[in-house]
Amino acid sequence: MQEIITSSSAETEALGEKIAARLSGGEVIALFGGMGMGKTAFTRGLARGLGIQDGVSSPTFALIHEYHGRLNVYHFDMFRVTGWDDLYSTGFFDYLETGGVLVIEWSENIEAALPQNAIRIEIQQGSNENERIFHIEGMEL
Repeated sequence: MQEIITSSSAETEALGEKIAARLSGGEVIALFGGMGMGKTAFTRGLARGLGIQDGVSSPTFALIHEYHGRLNVYHFDMFRVTGWDDLYSTGFFDYLETGGVLVIEWSENIEAALPQNAIRIEIQQGSNENERIFHIEGMEL
């Protein structure tokens, strides 16, 4: 497991861009962390690193946003998913077969359904308001 510390939203986005450069398609990036930890900022940087120009926003009410670039990104918000029926209704299992990159916010709510080879990223508050600690498992940077 790797630990990376960012000190701003811009650095969090830059980490997303750095990870995007290593992606080839078919990856599942499982994000763990509470409200305001930078999951969407990370995804914004990842999308930018894949050549996506569309504005990236949290898919809280839509459950999923699709972005098209060098690789397609399927950005899920699983905050309101409370069981298998909810998960199936998102189309999650169908998206696993697309060859795109799945980025999943609130992965703790669907942990039992995550593929074994998912890239797991836990985000925690650092020593100040803007600092974030990223624990990355399943990918070396």
